[in-house]
Amino acid sequence: MHMADALISPVVGGAMWAATAGVAAYSVKKVQNDLDEQKIPLMGVMGAFVFAAQMINFTIPGTGSSGHLGGGMLLAILLGPYAGFLAMASILVIQALFFADGGLLALGCNVFNLGFYTCFIAYPLIYKWIMRKGYSTGRIFTGTMLSAIVGLQLGAFSVVLETLLSGKSELPFGTFVMLMQPIHLAIGVVEGLVTAAVVGFVWKARPEIIEKAASGEALGRVSIKKVLAGLAIVAVITGGVFSWFASAYPDGLEWSMFNTSGKEELEAPGGIHQTLAAVQEKIAFLPDYGFKVQEQETNANAAETEEAWPAVDAGTSVSGLVGGVMTLLLAGMTGYCIYMIKKRNKAGAV
Repeated sequence: MHMADALISPVVGGAMWAATAGVAAYSVKKVQNDLDEQKIPLMGVMGAFVFAAQMINFTIPGTGSSGHLGGGMLLAILLGPYAGFLAMASILVIQALFFADGGLLALGCNVFNLGFYTCFIAYPLIYKWIMRKGYSTGRIFTGTMLSAIVGLQLGAFSVVLETLLSGKSELPFGTFVMLMQPIHLAIGVVEGLVTAAVVGFVWKARPEIIEKAASGEALGRVSIKKVLAGLAIVAVITGGVFSWFASAYPDGLEWSMFNTSGKEELEAPGGIHQTLAAVQEKIAFLPDYGFKVQEQETNANAAETEEAWPAVDAGTSVSGLVGGVMTLLLAGMTGYCIYMIKKRNKAGAV
């Protein structure tokens, strides 16, 4: 559900950048209440894990479409809403800058759509409400499923609204929304199952992680080494190997666009769209999660050859591993910088 720049106007893109920056600033302020040295590596590893998971598109049977994990609910449940939102922002920044996944103008939209609704709407109003009577396997499954589905539905509807406000006549509201919501409902069910499985693993290994994230407490002396190691190993295997098995079908957004307008991509106008596209082309050293030369050859031969599955590809593996490490560093450094600001403020108050 990563939006390209062609889907939005500069006004909408700028407004969503401002809204996302505001939510990020609020999150930076609030996360200081429960951020400690333990949560910093957890932010990094969770960022890398979700980055890798987003590389795997799974087929939606009978539709000719695919979907991938959004990860917002997972980040909120394990990190809390504020750290979760900042981790999601780190993931999408790395994807947009270095892998050309999602536009730079649309970056504010993408962070908001994938991070805000899950961390600040679905998580507190659905997941925490279901958990208010205590934690159990059944409640975790129910809360995770419902919140993941609702969060993705809100994000999908937000995409439709953003294109509507941008005046994209190629995507009429009625038709577009009637395609976007059902296909993302199916994707949301799969996301809920995956999220519930990961949360279940963490709950059995270290329930304190989930409980303290929900109550806004620091992790303190809770040992999370096994959880970190487990998630890191899965992230490496997912990004390096499982990414070969990603579905070749268009994702839910592309599928909805094609069935609405006859095109999976819209043509971007000139001006700021072209300027940002040029910037992104220069910065992205692994565009579309592959080597640049390889991408050019693939595009040139796309009409003549049918892609093999699984797509065993060194460029994909390198992208998964490099992107995971970069996300780990950015999310971890974000947490570390906030933690140092917190310590400095405490020292100054004494």
